[in-house]
Amino acid sequence: MMADDLTGLTTLLAVVDKRSFTAAAAALRVTPSAVSQAVRAVEARVGVRLLQRTTRSVGLTEAGARFVAQLRPALDQVGAAFASVGELRDRPAGLLKLSVSHVAYAEVIEPVLARFLAGYPDISIEIVVDDGLTNIVAQGIDAGIRLGETVDREMVAVAISGHLRSAVVGAPAYFAARGKPKHPRDLHAHDCINVRQVTRGGIYRWEFAEAGKEFEIAVDGRITANDAGVVVRAACDGLGLAYVIESSVRDELSDQRLVRVLEPYCPSFPGYYLYYSSRAHLAPKLRVLVDFLRRGATRKRRPGETPAR
Repeated sequence: MMADDLTGLTTLLAVVDKRSFTAAAAALRVTPSAVSQAVRAVEARVGVRLLQRTTRSVGLTEAGARFVAQLRPALDQVGAAFASVGELRDRPAGLLKLSVSHVAYAEVIEPVLARFLAGYPDISIEIVVDDGLTNIVAQGIDAGIRLGETVDREMVAVAISGHLRSAVVGAPAYFAARGKPKHPRDLHAHDCINVRQVTRGGIYRWEFAEAGKEFEIAVDGRITANDAGVVVRAACDGLGLAYVIESSVRDELSDQRLVRVLEPYCPSFPGYYLYYSSRAHLAPKLRVLVDFLRRGATRKRRPGETPAR
């Protein structure tokens, strides 16, 4: 159905309700000529006369009465659909679908999820946990949360954390048996737990910095995993060294299940970003999440620290 068709149908109903072309034109704020043209176009479309016209009144033909009887509830449903969407335009409500990595869920969403839901009781959240780089548009997902350096440049990206820092960690038992590396090049003599990148499929090369210069090292080890949680648990079990986000092993470092090494060589990098596909017509349910997480990031950011972009 084209826009002109819908206009013609609503015009026809106005004429039927007002029993007058002139009165219908006044109600619709158009000319009587425009009303006549719209009704004639509908009649031409259906191929039968719908209205009986005299100089004093307007009535329905038999075909017109049958047509209007089916038309009116259909247009009422169209109106209800517009009203329903209008409600979502003005208030934060509905299902909000998010794609997050395992670490992003634990670091960003899990700590604040209960508070967010309590503040917005009309919003439901579906969380798709995936360490790959999900195409949120193709998957019908409202927004994603990933590290800033992995977000597609075509997306609108909002910083929701400060900078993060990498860390090389191992269990005390591992270091007791194998010693501690003093420099990243010493890692070639150690068992390291490799990470297979979910989207690209390759093995992640550990990133370091020295004297302002960044460099990468391809490490060796007997264990490879594509899940950050598996990597951390293997490191805690003394099976090798792991390269992780420092904040993701905060508890393990605190209770000394893991010990950190090579700290001077571990760089910081852009933190977590919430990203979505367009600034236009941002749904209230997503807008309040953006504001909620951005306020949290502002509270956590150290004095003088600014977002990466």
